[in-house]
Amino acid sequence: MISRTASAVSMLLILAGIGATLRPAGAQAPYAEQLPSPGALVRNTVAKEVAAANDASIKHMFREDKKFAQGSQTRIYVETREAMAGMTIAYNNKPLTAQQIEGEEGRLAALIRNPQQLERKRRQEKEEADHTLCIVKALPDAFLFEYDGSENGTATLGREGVRLTRLKFRPNPAYHPPSHVEEVLVGMHGIVLIDSESHRIARIDGTLFKEVTFGWGILGHLDRGGHFLVDQQGLADGSWDISHMSLSFSGRILLFKRIAINSDEVFSNFQRVPAETSFAQGVQMLKAERAKLAQNASETAKAESTSH
Repeated sequence: MISRTASAVSMLLILAGIGATLRPAGAQAPYAEQLPSPGALVRNTVAKEVAAANDASIKHMFREDKKFAQGSQTRIYVETREAMAGMTIAYNNKPLTAQQIEGEEGRLAALIRNPQQLERKRRQEKEEADHTLCIVKALPDAFLFEYDGSENGTATLGREGVRLTRLKFRPNPAYHPPSHVEEVLVGMHGIVLIDSESHRIARIDGTLFKEVTFGWGILGHLDRGGHFLVDQQGLADGSWDISHMSLSFSGRILLFKRIAINSDEVFSNFQRVPAETSFAQGVQMLKAERAKLAQNASETAKAESTSH
């Protein structure tokens, strides 16, 4: 869940809702006596999420379909031992032109040829993951939770047919962020769905109920009303990964620069790849996958034209 987010800002927003509590609050769900306290359940779940994030043995190739204000983009990715390899294959559901394909391949080839540039990419990804883990470690103290019923998992939410425990979360008034990284936590509330058997997070749905400032307002702020939704699904190999992510935030950075994050991403077609896959090998996998997808699309179009 941690390694795949495109930016540190998005990552902070996504994982801010995983928080736990040291005590229950409010009315309990009818089956709550069958479960540990909300704090114990979510604390154990957070520990499992952190362990999964640190497990370098599980890597996938997958597809991302992203919608934003200007249109849509389809990309395929491979997680490698060095860094994430990604390739755009369509804009607004239209395949890339030959020139665009050449540009994508040239960008990836440049990374392979330049170890220093690839190392910078690896360091940037690690820095974002480290920031996220910093937030995750603060979560047990940052939120208060209460049980709020349950719902069943689906093919893209948790594990299909498995009951998910629903909890409401709100900021813990006794929590004091140790740095500006954790300051986003103080202005969020929402719900979280947990697979209480596997101790994994299936959904986080959070909203900023007040403006949140960073660095006493000097570094910037996020406006009230910002919203995020993140779904995770259990995969066939026993691991979990993000299946859907929706972000809607506005604010300012360094007082002057206005920011607006508005996107909806769906992740699918997960395929396990060897843990020791190199970046160069990942690029070759992407090229092969793009060719296979193009061939499938061509055959489908031919079949449809024949049927008419």
